Order: sequence, then structure tokens, then C-alpha cells
Amino acid sequence: MAQAGPYAGVTSSEAAIERAMNHAGGVLRLAPTWVPRAFCTPGRRIRLHPDDYFPLGKERGGIDERWLASAIRAENGPRTDPFEGLSLVRDPEGGVIPLDELIAHAQGDAIGALWASHGLWPMYSKFFDNEFPLPFHIHHRDEHAALVGKPGKPEAYYFPPQMNNHGGQFPYTFFGLHPETTREQLRDRLEAFLRGGDNRITDLSKAYRITPGTGWDVPAGVLHAPASMCTYEPQAACDVFAMTESWSNNREVPDELMWKDVPEDRVGDLDFIVDLADWDLNVDPEFWSHRFTPPVETLESRAGSPEYVERWITYRSAAFSAKELTVAPGGSVTIADRDAHGLIAVAGHGTIGDAHIAAISSIRYGQFSSDEFFVTAGAAADGVRVVNTSATDDLVMLKHFGPGNRQLAAERGELGI
Repeated sequence: MAQAGPYAGVTSSEAAIERAMNHAGGVLRLAPTWVPRAFCTPGRRIRLHPDDYFPLGKERGGIDERWLASAIRAENGPRTDPFEGLSLVRDPEGGVIPLDELIAHAQGDAIGALWASHGLWPMYSKFFDNEFPLPFHIHHRDEHAALVGKPGKPEAYYFPPQMNNHGGQFPYTFFGLHPETTREQLRDRLEAFLRGGDNRITDLSKAYRITPGTGWDVPAGVLHAPASMCTYEPQAACDVFAMTESWSNNREVPDELMWKDVPEDRVGDLDFIVDLADWDLNVDPEFWSHRFTPPVETLESRAGSPEYVERWITYRSAAFSAKELTVAPGGSVTIADRDAHGLIAVAGHGTIGDAHIAAISSIRYGQFSSDEFFVTAGAAADGVRVVNTSATDDLVMLKHFGPGNRQLAAERGELGI
């Protein structure tokens, strides 16, 4: 059997997939998926053991991302493991199953109507955990990403209080451009990128202070430099971007990161990079009102049960959505989410269906956990019972959904979101 990063026993056998699908009522246990970034410095808040943030050598950099419910592989340079970024389902009899291959086999049984409409699981989420802010960059819209055979990449941010015991070096995010910015000014800063040194491109932007327990919507085509917070990021299932800031994280950003997802015949064409920006979104004078995402309690939760609270935390994008479920000590709830989704516990412990669930406090690279699951379409429709077995601590989990969430569509008007 193949090896996937630190995990042995990779299998795509039909028998293993059927075992996983039938085990625990269609609630699939996932192995932790760790992703290093050579241009980042780990913020050490994603609960890896302190000795394990640099397990792959200095060429690969430190681990500052954990990908969640991911059916895509990371594009991370020539040394990238062939399974890097891909979630792995635990086979009840041992070994791990690539999530993309399980979905390709189980199809609608795994992801419901999304199989007919997309032919794959079209989103993933991740924890991004950098001590410093990321360079100012942009993710392509569909029309530009298609030129390199990829979809566009909208994303969203939520800042879990449980994962942010400190704010890193710069807990502010630059979003968009000042309303009076011109295309010529942006192009001038991109020319300065290629000359080297600091092109000071964020002089054209505005930084917003980040508050744990809130979030932001970041459509494709919006320039941004994420804060040094531990961020939960639902997003479209691709890894497409162009860096536009030449000096960040106390180091120079390589030119190749600007041209990473540019067609060969457009490499060196700064006008192509300028065109990646959705100008109306970037210079929107009401950017905060349109993109800031405070949590909103679901209609069912508003009925007032003392045992749980559930809130929408990502709801502005058509490409994905997310909720936060908090179950009180000794409490329980059965929620029929209707749609397949991934989930991860960030606090507490208890049970989900027949499985044990527990947030991790510290884990070794390559160790299995009980904090992350994928709820298949059938299990989501039937309803999954969550029980908090602690007498003192809340059980808190984050749940990430693909496009077309039926509950959100039904509630959006009444909730005013």
C-alpha cells in the first residue's frame, strides 16, 4: 500500500470504501491533513506538538495550515507529497482512503445533489495559522482561473476564539483598495514588485482590526493580506493565487509566486495581473458593510433550547457556507443539516452519532485524532445526534458546507442575511 505523508496503508479498494460508508451511520472519521508553506512562519495555534511544526525539513518550511474536508491536493512546489492537502478517511479495519476517491466511488451517497451538479466535492476549509500576515495577494475569478485549467477561488474567514490565544505579529487584515485608487497606481506597485525590495502595495489598501468570533467574505478578485490570526477558511476547492506584495513576513516574495497561475503566454504581463482584480469590489466604499460577517443564530436555535446554540458564521458566498454549533455541558441535540458537510471540534468532547469526538490540545505529526469528520448526505438528512459528555465544558464544532445549502436558502430572508 502507498504512503500519504505520515500515514501508511493508503487504499482505494471498493471494500474499504464500503466499510467506511457503512460504519457509524455514514459519519466518516478523517485523519489530520497538515500542509507546510515555505514562505510562512507557523503561529503555533493549530495544536501540533511544539516539536512537530517543521517535520519535513527546511526546504518545505513550517506547518501553518491544516486542511479540512479537502478533496483536492495542494500545489506546493516540486517536493510536494502526492497526497498533500488531501483529506484521508479512516478505514474501520485500518489504513486510510483518499476522500476524492471515496467520493468518486460513492457519488451521490456521499455528497448528495452536488455529485450531479459538480461531479466532485467543490469546497474545503482550513485552519491558516501564520505568526505574520500573509503577503497582499489575489485569487483568480473563474474566467482567469479557467485559462490555467482551474476554477476561481472565493473564500471566507472566521476567527475561532478557541484557536486564538494570541493575535500574532499583526492582527489586522488588508482588504481591497482605497476607493480613489487607479489602475495605473496598482500597476506601478506591481512594477516595483519586479524591481525587488518593498513595493509598499498596501499603501493602496485599508487594514481592518480582526475580532475573534466574527468573520469576513472574500470573493475571488479581491486583493487581501490576511492577518496573523488563526483563521478558519471555507473556500472553493482550488489553490490558485497571484502574490502582489514583494516584501512580507520579513523576507522577499519570489517573482514566481506572482506568475504561479498565469498562462505561459501572459507571464511578464502586468496588465494581466491588474485584470485579476474585480475593480468594483476592491474600491467599494461600503466594503465593511458588504463583506464583514458577524455570526447569526439559526432559526431553529432561536427557539431557545438551553442545550445548544447554532450560528451561521459564513453565509455571504454562493460557493459555500459554515455554521458553529455549541452544545452545553451535559446537553445533546439532533440536527438534520440536510446537506453533506465536514466538521471539526475546536473545544470539548462527547459523541457524534456512535463515534467519540474530542477537540485536540496537542498532537504529534502523523498521529490520528477524534476531532474531524465528514458527514455524508444520507447521515446529514437523517440527522446526527451530538452529545456533550462533559459536566463543565462546552462542546464546540465548526461545520463547512458546499454550494446550495438548503437550510441557508430557507432561512436567509427571515434572518436578513
